[in-house]
Amino acid sequence: MLILVVDDDPEDLSLLCEGISMVAPGSKCLMARDGVEALTLLDELMVLPDYIFLDINMPKMNGKQFLSHVKGDGHTRNVKVIMYSTTSNTKEIDECYQLGAEKFLIKPPDFTTLVKDLKGIF
Repeated sequence: MLILVVDDDPEDLSLLCEGISMVAPGSKCLMARDGVEALTLLDELMVLPDYIFLDINMPKMNGKQFLSHVKGDGHTRNVKVIMYSTTSNTKEIDECYQLGAEKFLIKPPDFTTLVKDLKGIF
């Protein structure tokens, strides 16, 4: 399984990829620090990722802009996008679902909760 994680926080990138490797052994985790870098990476890949985990607040291109682009492109439209953010703003969460997000995970307070949340996805 190929997974792309897009987040500008290096610690969040690392923890999420570590959690993914525990829950989905053998999966490959690719990382990008913003939407622009993620789009470039998607263009270079021979095989699309099975999942994209996407933060909302990032420089250059935020998560909602990236999500809108991915879901509006016929080539990437069917990739499952999981929003992964600290926001609990209902309006913002609803907007992500309207843009095509499969699921919305609020960043958990600890690694154990993260692993539990990931088990609900894989």
